[in-house]
Amino acid sequence: MPLWLREVGRCGYEETWQAMAAFTAVRDAATSDELWCCEHPPVFTLGQAGKPEHLLTDLGIPLLQTDRGGQITYHGPGQVVIYLLLDLARRRLKVRELVTMIEQAVIDLLAEHGVAAARHPGAPGVYVAAAKVAALGLRVRRNCCYHGVSLNVDMDLSPFAAINPCGFAGLPVTQTSDLGVALTPAQAATALAGHLARQLERKQ
Repeated sequence: MPLWLREVGRCGYEETWQAMAAFTAVRDAATSDELWCCEHPPVFTLGQAGKPEHLLTDLGIPLLQTDRGGQITYHGPGQVVIYLLLDLARRRLKVRELVTMIEQAVIDLLAEHGVAAARHPGAPGVYVAAAKVAALGLRVRRNCCYHGVSLNVDMDLSPFAAINPCGFAGLPVTQTSDLGVALTPAQAATALAGHLARQLERKQ
């Protein structure tokens, strides 16, 4: 099952979301799976069942309601976002299994740099101690998924103070640059894409 890596670069959130949805709507059994690596300009996004009250302060940053799972999060420059456009049926993957694989890819990446990260029960994502370093949300249509994972690398974290991250009041957030991981966002994107590919290959 081929897996293509697409380096999208800096791109608007809404246009990328619409491109993912369009890709998924027309894909068929012959369509290859893809990973899209990108960064977004500052934007808050709400999951499909997200509650607007989790936005605590208006910073003038756009707020978009999307069709992914999860609550509210922030995207901005210096954060790596990798979208997974996968045919779950073809890969014989359940959503919960895929979530675990995505989390493990982040955990493995951080472990390579001496950082111990973990899951928190009932709160998807990856954490270092109590602080969240990676968030994820997915959408499944016709047994195919899109959206994906965001990893805080070297960014301005202050907008997270304007929200209840992922719906949890007072949840601290961190980033790899503050954890002693010497990777640029581009390097982190390449490394994380490699770990995601390895997780998916193990399933085959």
